[in-house]
Amino acid sequence: MKPTPQNNLPPLLAFGAHPDDIEFGCGAVVLKETRAGRAAHLVVCSHGEAGTHGTPEQRSRESHRAGEILGATVEFLEFEGDAHLQPRPEHAIGIAALIRTHRPAILLAPSLVENQHPDHPKLGALVRDAARIARYGGVRELRDLPPHAVGQLFYYAVSSDAEPANLGKVLIDISEPEIIAGWTAAMEAHQSQVSARKYVELQLTRARLHGIHAGVSHAIALFPNDPPVFSSLTPIAHGARAF
Repeated sequence: MKPTPQNNLPPLLAFGAHPDDIEFGCGAVVLKETRAGRAAHLVVCSHGEAGTHGTPEQRSRESHRAGEILGATVEFLEFEGDAHLQPRPEHAIGIAALIRTHRPAILLAPSLVENQHPDHPKLGALVRDAARIARYGGVRELRDLPPHAVGQLFYYAVSSDAEPANLGKVLIDISEPEIIAGWTAAMEAHQSQVSARKYVELQLTRARLHGIHAGVSHAIALFPNDPPVFSSLTPIAHGARAF
């Protein structure tokens, strides 16, 4: 289902390689945007088939439940499956078709750091390539959909090890108690995973650490694929230099 933008905000499109990646890596950002009236659509590129805990059916149900909590719609793309994702041109074109269909202003995708689950950087690269392909009017497989240029692609990190050192970052303040509570609930919807490891504690601690450095309670780090452009200095609140 195509999200309907509200308050004239173009939609957000977020991609995850596995059923819990978006929620753990940037779920609070998605929730903050939907609470502001922006439509959000989550695209999951496997059913977690290779995971140690939970069945693909269970993990798919958990994703849909988490999406409801975040105020987002959810769909699954059928690529090669968990731990088998390959950066094929047809995958990038398929993602480009989604971009043309939903016409988002912002994309969220896993970071390109190699030393993490191998599906994560492969999907991040596919989304990056798809964002370019979506602009090209002559791609024969996409001729039925009008071209679309995305405003910005941000990478998210599922763990601190996945935070890219070669890109600048922006910090999204998620300090509002209702955002923290909703994000926590969305992560806890993935019971097959959080019952096995302290994933919720890990993500809340990471957000707390980013927040302390920035002088706020909690923050999520996003990493722009391209330098952000501001029309003036007005939208810039302050720098992350509390120490």
